Amino acid sequence: MNKVSALALGVALSLGLAACNGQPVATNAKQAQLEQAAPALSSGIDPANMDTTVAPQQDFFRYVNGNWLTGTEIPADKARWGSFDELRENAEKQVLAIIQELAATGHAQGSDSQKMADLYRSYLDEERINSLGLTPLRSEISRIDNIDSSAALSQYWGQNQRYRIGTPLAVYVGQDQRQSDQYITGASQAGLGMPDRDYYLKDDERSKVLLAQYEAFIETLWQLAGWDNAEQAADNILAIETQLAKAQWSRIQNRDRNATYNKLSKKELAELAPGFDWTTFLNAADLNDIEHIVVRQPSYFSAFAKIQAEVPLAQWQQYLKFHLLRANANNLSEPFVNASFDFYGRVLSGLQEQRSREKRAVSTVESTLGFMVGKEYVARHFQPEAKARMDEMIENLRLAFKEAINDLEWMSPQTKVEAQAKLGKFNTKIGYPDVWRDYDCVTIAADDLIGNLRRSAECEYQRMTDRLGQPVNRDEWGMTPQTVNAYYSSTMNEIVFPAAILQPPFFNVNADDAVNYGAIGGVIGHEFTHGFDDQGRRSDGEGNLRDWWVTDDENQFRERAQRMIDQYSNFNPIDDLRLQGALGLGENIADLGGLTVAYKAYQNATKDQPPVIIDGFTPEQRFFMGWAQVWRIKFRDEALRQQVITGPHSPGMYRVLGVLSNMPEFYQAFDVKPGDAMYREEDVRVKIW
Repeated sequence: MNKVSALALGVALSLGLAACNGQPVATNAKQAQLEQAAPALSSGIDPANMDTTVAPQQDFFRYVNGNWLTGTEIPADKARWGSFDELRENAEKQVLAIIQELAATGHAQGSDSQKMADLYRSYLDEERINSLGLTPLRSEISRIDNIDSSAALSQYWGQNQRYRIGTPLAVYVGQDQRQSDQYITGASQAGLGMPDRDYYLKDDERSKVLLAQYEAFIETLWQLAGWDNAEQAADNILAIETQLAKAQWSRIQNRDRNATYNKLSKKELAELAPGFDWTTFLNAADLNDIEHIVVRQPSYFSAFAKIQAEVPLAQWQQYLKFHLLRANANNLSEPFVNASFDFYGRVLSGLQEQRSREKRAVSTVESTLGFMVGKEYVARHFQPEAKARMDEMIENLRLAFKEAINDLEWMSPQTKVEAQAKLGKFNTKIGYPDVWRDYDCVTIAADDLIGNLRRSAECEYQRMTDRLGQPVNRDEWGMTPQTVNAYYSSTMNEIVFPAAILQPPFFNVNADDAVNYGAIGGVIGHEFTHGFDDQGRRSDGEGNLRDWWVTDDENQFRERAQRMIDQYSNFNPIDDLRLQGALGLGENIADLGGLTVAYKAYQNATKDQPPVIIDGFTPEQRFFMGWAQVWRIKFRDEALRQQVITGPHSPGMYRVLGVLSNMPEFYQAFDVKPGDAMYREEDVRVKIW
């Protein structure tokens, strides 16, 4: 789930409102009997959000969310607004209250409270920031101006790995995908100022206009810095980035875990990309002792070596200076902040106004000291009872997935044994880490915003490179507790659910099981299924890339996956842009498999309970409504276009329509028949897990 305030749930829905849609769910005496048996839990469905003039068989997304879609305005400082965004806004407010409370008093130097408070203060000190102008960057600008050779350029790029600024390639240290109990160095393409290579390569009129606006943005920053020849500099910088973009792999290519695993010795790296001073680069990046490096896009590295040699040094200096400005613009004086917002906010995302300085300050604290903030957030806002109920649901989902594997008609017994072994080894993490990350390596000062951020980047880079030669840290989290999201790690073979997602509409301790299994249950199932999507299935229970599939089963999986690609590629959310079914394949498999398994888990958990009508809906109907309300969302056009191009998640509408139109359980719950818009012929429906 690369990729929301608590909603007023549990409002009663009258039988007349349900009946106006022609969807009786029980009749007369039987319905009264079932409703009298209802427990003192809400349905978890907000009827005010529904548009019952739309039949659920025609557009289930609008049936559940239509009034919300009609009556909701996207906040002026947001590119999109939906369930995730509402919860994120709520979490941000909670974190802001924590930080403001800390910033109101003094604290011991070096303490967690001092670091959070002073980083916040350093961002809010707009008067000082405006008075400094480019002063915080002067020494770095001088370093760029003093680059006098290709070796010096290689050294600069190596040193700048700590800051990820102006580097056409990025190195990192992570688990070895083929030996997951060890860390290894990896390297990937980088270096663009636009969100994706396609922004440089597409030749339709809209793309040409965007590229011209980006070039104008480059000129603006150059002029704000007081440098000469802005137009020529912008031409040169855009030309470099376009060359890099042409050499880069697409997002679809980058999804292939086998194609992007290319383990090379340093000698082999030099042979792959001759003409670049790899020894100097790696030494400057503090990676001189490594024996191997995993190169994600070999052809890009070969092309990059040629590009860096052919582009004049003076133009590389222009490129570096622009990216130094671009990366720091939001932390400089007001003209730089406004210029950055005008392009990245207004042009690319359609925002109408900048977020308040307080909100931006909180985001900076969270991105810099995230787990330190998370420790405070958990102490104040996490409900232990949510973890207990999640533990139970996760084990129910695991059992349901085990049954689903056994029931697969298309998979051989040999592959099923391997799949079950992997499922049995899934680890789960809920709420917050058992071991909190320390930030002793970071010094924070209330009068040094950019210095604070650079020291933090140096600390995190050192933390990352120090992994080499060490045992894999199984306690580490990839998301902070205040993050509204969840994830699956293929190398850890684990699913993780931060504290902040355990709130309505995803998880409601006051709602009955049906809506919770449809919402957070679907999310749990989604993360489980990521371990068995088109890329997750490539690794085993130990987290190692290994082919454990019988050839016939592999072919059966691919045929079903292609059907899903074709389905989603037919969705047309805006203009002439269609969803990229191949880019979103992993997420879409996870959605369908996850909800299918969640439904099975719900049926298992309630098999001995009588079906209860709440707010006029059967348990099965409430289950699917729980899923649909989780994905309610509105986009600005610019943001929707960016979502379609960069993916990989389908927009919320299609996470409902695409999934449910493939589930016979949904057809039964809402009496979907041939001729209904939600109906797909059986021979084109997708069933993988």
